[in-house]
Amino acid sequence: MTSKNEQRQRRHKRIRAKVHGTAARPRLSVFRSNRAISAQLIDDDAARTLLSATSQGLKEKGAGVRAKAVGRNIAAKAKERGLTAAVFDRGGYRYAGAIKALADGAREGGLLF
Repeated sequence: MTSKNEQRQRRHKRIRAKVHGTAARPRLSVFRSNRAISAQLIDDDAARTLLSATSQGLKEKGAGVRAKAVGRNIAAKAKERGLTAAVFDRGGYRYAGAIKALADGAREGGLLF
């Protein structure tokens, strides 16, 4: 029997086979733990992380509120770098709850995907 995390990693591999980030349109990768949520903008061609944001240190309460703040934060950082579009990589997680809130926050911040 496989654990939840192993199943999530298998789903993530399937997603990564189809989703690819470039310098002009990086991959917005999401990781969720029990305590925090983080996001990275990744250029897969150069194999480097362009930007990152995390919910650690935020004053907001509630997973959805913190995730939305992380989404807005990474969108603001991307806008400073001149990036307007990204490819969303949900990391094998269901597109609901904190993952959806992060995506909505990034869209509100002006990131297109």
